[in-house]
Amino acid sequence: MPSLTVPTLSRYVPPPPTQENLDFADLAVIDLSKAHDVQGRAELAAQVAKAMKSQGFFYVINHGYSVSQTQRMFDIADVPFSSVGDEEKHFYTPNIEEAGSFQGYKPREYWHIDNGVRDQLEHYAINRDVTKRQHPEALRPFLSEIEAFAKHTHFNILHPVLRLLAIGLELPEDALVDLHGYSAVGETYFRLMKYYPRSEADELKTKNVWLKGHTDIGTITVLYSQPVSALQILGNDGKWRWIKHIENAAVINAGDGMEFLSGGYYKATIHRVVQPPLDQRDRARLGIFYFGMTDDDVKLVPMLRSPVLKRVGIVRRFEDTDAPTMEGWRKGRTRGYGRSTLKASENEEKVEEENVNGVMVKHYN
Repeated sequence: MPSLTVPTLSRYVPPPPTQENLDFADLAVIDLSKAHDVQGRAELAAQVAKAMKSQGFFYVINHGYSVSQTQRMFDIADVPFSSVGDEEKHFYTPNIEEAGSFQGYKPREYWHIDNGVRDQLEHYAINRDVTKRQHPEALRPFLSEIEAFAKHTHFNILHPVLRLLAIGLELPEDALVDLHGYSAVGETYFRLMKYYPRSEADELKTKNVWLKGHTDIGTITVLYSQPVSALQILGNDGKWRWIKHIENAAVINAGDGMEFLSGGYYKATIHRVVQPPLDQRDRARLGIFYFGMTDDDVKLVPMLRSPVLKRVGIVRRFEDTDAPTMEGWRKGRTRGYGRSTLKASENEEKVEEENVNGVMVKHYN
């Protein structure tokens, strides 16, 4: 008879939320407990559409995991960093440029940030199918919990959000859900991520930017809120604003894949990571992400049957005949991110550009 107990592990204790007076973004809070009937989904869909068009970020609450369950996942999230030695980490580090995949470890100092400074960000990525690859020995006792968390995030957060976005486009509720099969071939994955404090010299060289302004590759990103403030979004007024921590909430944003599928109606959100405020500056920042992507064979063309797109028009980044598949887009962006040579934009200040499979991708400095 299988054991009903879970493996023990050290408690990850984050610092308390910052007490500094930061310019926080005023984001919508979407209560997913209201999405269980048609009327509730219609009301939430209007809120989500407004949030996506105005800011591209929003919170979701009442997603089905308790505070203690989420805390347990943060405890597990620290295992690949605090309980695995450098030699074993190296064994599970892939050739990212060759594979076009982040599965496994991305080591610190892999990406170039600015002025010769490299990143101090380590992450470990796990496909939603945890059996696809082997994992470090210290993480293996927790794979069943990680798999359960992946399914929870996929079916109880990602899919409800996709339904609300489809309603906002006046499409059948499952129009986007049907493109995100849990068992289909694809790269939807969890990323456990840890930022480490940097030297004062590196902070000066990068103007305190830890990760340049960028958009995500896939359709929807789910970030489980954590207390260390560092994430900022670029507003329509050109100002960067901080994302505030809400206990046990998830932060949602759209990526390139959603912008392409929605014909620009839901724009991929520009965000960056900067040095935390003074009262959190000496602490590492641990994060849990779920990067949603469509099935690999989905061609990222606008959903022309949407009555909304027929009314408001479509903004194309490329012709439909040239549209990449999700697999082609994710591999192209993954291979080049933080490694390719960026060129200053001729049309926009503080913007650098790279060409990914014929599509111009912007990075905001």
